Amino acid sequence: MTMPSYSMSFTTGGLFLNVTFTPAEMQDVAAVVGRDLFSSELIDTLQQFEQAKNFGSLIVPKLCDPAETLRVVAARDFGGDLLLKEVQERVVAVLRMAEALSPKYHVVVANPPYMGGKGMNVRLQDLLKEKFKDVKSDLFSAFIVRNTHLALHKGQLGFMTPFVWMFISSFEKLRLFLLERKTITSLVQLEYSGFDGATVPVCTFTVQNSHMPTFAGGFVRLTDFRGHRIQGPKTLEAIKKQDCGWFYRASTKDFQKIPGSPIAYWVSETTLGIFSSFDQLKDHAHPRQGMATTNNDLFLRQWFEVEKSKSGFGLSPAEGKASRLKWFPVNKGGEFRRWYGNNFYVVNFEHNGKTICDYIDNTPGVKVKSNGRVINRERYFYEGLTWSTISSAEFSLRFSPQGSLFETKGAMIFFDDAAETKAVLGLLNTKITSHLLKATSPTLDFHEGPIGRLPILISKETVNEAAKARAENAVGFAKSDWDAYETSWDFTKLPLLSPDHRGETLSDSYANLRVHWQGMTDEMQRLEDENNRILIDAYGLQDELTPEVPIEEITLTCNPAYRYGVKGSEAEREERLLEDTIAEFLHYAVGCMFGRYSLDAPGLVLANQGERLEDYLAKVPSPTFMPDKDNVIPVLDGEWFADDVTERFRKFLRLTFGEDNYRENLAFVEKALGKDVRKWFTRDFFDYHVRRFKKRPIYWLFSSPKGTFQALMYMHRYRPETVSVLLNDYLREHIRKLEGHRVSLEKQADDPSTPSPKATKARKDVITVSQQIDELKDWERDVIFPLAQQRIEIDLDDGVKANYPKFGAALRSIKGLEASDE
Repeated sequence: MTMPSYSMSFTTGGLFLNVTFTPAEMQDVAAVVGRDLFSSELIDTLQQFEQAKNFGSLIVPKLCDPAETLRVVAARDFGGDLLLKEVQERVVAVLRMAEALSPKYHVVVANPPYMGGKGMNVRLQDLLKEKFKDVKSDLFSAFIVRNTHLALHKGQLGFMTPFVWMFISSFEKLRLFLLERKTITSLVQLEYSGFDGATVPVCTFTVQNSHMPTFAGGFVRLTDFRGHRIQGPKTLEAIKKQDCGWFYRASTKDFQKIPGSPIAYWVSETTLGIFSSFDQLKDHAHPRQGMATTNNDLFLRQWFEVEKSKSGFGLSPAEGKASRLKWFPVNKGGEFRRWYGNNFYVVNFEHNGKTICDYIDNTPGVKVKSNGRVINRERYFYEGLTWSTISSAEFSLRFSPQGSLFETKGAMIFFDDAAETKAVLGLLNTKITSHLLKATSPTLDFHEGPIGRLPILISKETVNEAAKARAENAVGFAKSDWDAYETSWDFTKLPLLSPDHRGETLSDSYANLRVHWQGMTDEMQRLEDENNRILIDAYGLQDELTPEVPIEEITLTCNPAYRYGVKGSEAEREERLLEDTIAEFLHYAVGCMFGRYSLDAPGLVLANQGERLEDYLAKVPSPTFMPDKDNVIPVLDGEWFADDVTERFRKFLRLTFGEDNYRENLAFVEKALGKDVRKWFTRDFFDYHVRRFKKRPIYWLFSSPKGTFQALMYMHRYRPETVSVLLNDYLREHIRKLEGHRVSLEKQADDPSTPSPKATKARKDVITVSQQIDELKDWERDVIFPLAQQRIEIDLDDGVKANYPKFGAALRSIKGLEASDE
């Protein structure tokens, strides 16, 4: 019994050598082997090893019995004929490799090399396409098939490979090969950290080289045991004590009951019955993959980056197709969130997609043209259900009203009968779906294929008016929650300022709002629990699933357990929620300062390129709170300007909650923030804004190198003269004020009547202020003045990522701004 290491020979070339014969040398080969052995099969075999180090064990020799030919050729003696002797050595080398690759082994054990198509050279890709076309997606899958050819009938094979082959669709033909022609006798699925120093999805398994359809193999599931040190002991424990809870028995017939035949060995008889007896979702609906722009940086934007006037929200299919607008909402997956939300992106679908299609069709190197990239266009703008195709958590489905397109990471489900949409949303947004997907897609790769194959019970018990009402209520709560924040395009007014929650003080208003949020969270949890209970009973899964949804999975932003997780205490979560809510209040105030919002009008006011105060007053003629006139708001550590951001916020607070309670309200704000508002604006506001707007800020911070001078600017109101306004009316004015302050300090330091400690401090402050003046003069000379002269133009269509860097060292740097919008 021979057990060669094929993976080592492939990766290092150990057993394999490249051997080449020219056409002229074939005459010498004939002389070496003799005319009886010089067959076409031998010639083909000799030529197969020109790429031996590249192909390794994947070579399938054409010669049926290389061992006998090797014995004869190796025994021949060519005496002093050095030429024939050298040819003989090369022929023998080839025959030895061919003999090693003959189907003669009782046992084959391998850790085959892992390499996807992108890592292969062209010759290797061509070999897999020709010889292993059903398993060409990765080298390891090709090696699995190849190694079964090395073993004798009923021989035993052992492998260690990535476990993705067990589940994902691209390896379905490999699974069918093993299930229909071979027998999986045992398998151990390791936890991701099963190896020291690596996080890899690995399994080890054994195969008998014959088909036994009813054989129940042994399977060990270590996914609940983290750490490399316990993988081995837990495996041995399972083998010795098979009722441990992580040992299973399953056979080929079990796997083939599930669409795609995933190796879901842990699935119960009840769940297998659901797969084999219920309809699939695709029988009642249309799961569809979305477009691939091929260049998201060019065609995708966060919705708040671009102009409102060029964007179309909520359009019907007819309106969308006829529209001359440029930007339209696009579903693109996102974080774990049920029912509604994750609406951030818009896509350039100008001229009904002509712009994007022309780009794809005319870009060199794009292998698939627009008709294979911008797909399912007939479904654009229709309402449906959307989800994140790549997830790190439970499956979550969201209602998508009319008006949206969809992208590869935000696939959609459509229904011929629109009345079924929300009822089926309620059916799929249950524990049942995640339970079933763990059998078909445990790698959390939720593409439209696995989703379409979900077994679904369409009956009077599951799809009815009550089911529709439950889903509509859940969508209503989720939409109300999503729209309560400025990152929603349907945001109208800050909840703290809503008449429904207003109290005499800011503290009273927050208390009222918090009670409202808790009520929403409790009612959503009740709805989801009820929905789960009804459908778990309908599916007959009472013994496997419980209806209760953990509080951290109630996906409302106002729910602190979801928003922050449950690692900390409840008191810590409440403290964070208060802080964030007050930060949102200050952030909204800045929006009102720039005229993006108004206390007197719902939603966006100024949101188009280059708009001015005059445009605001045309929409809000008598504003309660007047926006800034010149689109420059200083953010400084002292009261240097009467209209700086801190003073403007104080005025905003007085107007919104009254002069009488101003001191109390300001104290409440500063206690929640953990610092006074001036420090928060100078130190925290911009970082907070960048986080909330996903590194695509709409308020830009001009900042000197050490932050001595800072000022905010709203990018939608930017005009080429804005930097000149900042330079002449604010930066130079601030330098003059600092110089005056320095003179005052110098007088104080030199005055004999000044107490010694005060004089000492004044002298130190003189040094500090002098350094600040030097910093700002250098910044003015080297950065701001040249920028002002350039009168830089920006185009909101290009997005923050393209426009922000145009201002170089004038703006506060943003870590990660250059990251791709994938």
